Amino acid sequence: MLAISELTKTYDTGTAALRNVSITVDEPQVVAIIGPSGAGKSTLIRCINRLVEPTSGSVELNGENLTKLGSRDLRRARRHIGMIFQEYNLVERLTVMENILSGRLGYVSFWRAFRRNYPPADVAAAFSLLERVGLEGYHNTRADSLSGGQRQRVGIARALIQSPDLLLVDEPTASLDPKTSRQVMRILVELAREQKTPTLINIHDVQLAKTFATRVIGMQEGRIVFDGKPGQLTEKVLTDIYGEEDWSTEAAPVTAAAS
Repeated sequence: MLAISELTKTYDTGTAALRNVSITVDEPQVVAIIGPSGAGKSTLIRCINRLVEPTSGSVELNGENLTKLGSRDLRRARRHIGMIFQEYNLVERLTVMENILSGRLGYVSFWRAFRRNYPPADVAAAFSLLERVGLEGYHNTRADSLSGGQRQRVGIARALIQSPDLLLVDEPTASLDPKTSRQVMRILVELAREQKTPTLINIHDVQLAKTFATRVIGMQEGRIVFDGKPGQLTEKVLTDIYGEEDWSTEAAPVTAAAS
């Protein structure tokens, strides 16, 4: 179970990115976090595993207070938290297989990792995940030769090979075209549900959130202003989150000005 209580983050500039945020996730569900730029979505995701240090409040995962851990215990706790990054965060010169198996670094000795000599069970799991994310046959392909969608699939496989207790996803579709975005989200959600992994996804695309999440959290200026089911995202709720807009119509196409 994930329990976030009164989480606050104020940067040295005085900017309050999070203001007393409290969230409980006590079942394997996919939670989309939406809101305008600057609402605190990425800061929230990164405060959970302390890539960003919170100013106050607590984050508990399965009863352990992550905000109180020293560096050694935090490294141990992070083994159980998968992270998928907007920028993919792959090692470009390594192969797809080597990048995926890096998700097991916390479970093997230094020398096994240095020699890239992973246990057969880990290698078998990596091949299985490669097939599931649609990259069968790419195991020896270098990461720097992949498309954006393929890189994100490698990131998904790398995170899930950890068999995490919690999956954190930061803008997984920000650099992808609409079709690839839906494919990546479908793969991500299917695998998370199969592994019964509670998943928090910071995402800008409201329609993707409504399509793939079972719960949506809306943020505005560092606060939670909505927490409910996708079907409850009415025009009024979207206005509360994003501001005044006609949410009932499609955006009109932009036409060139007459010369």
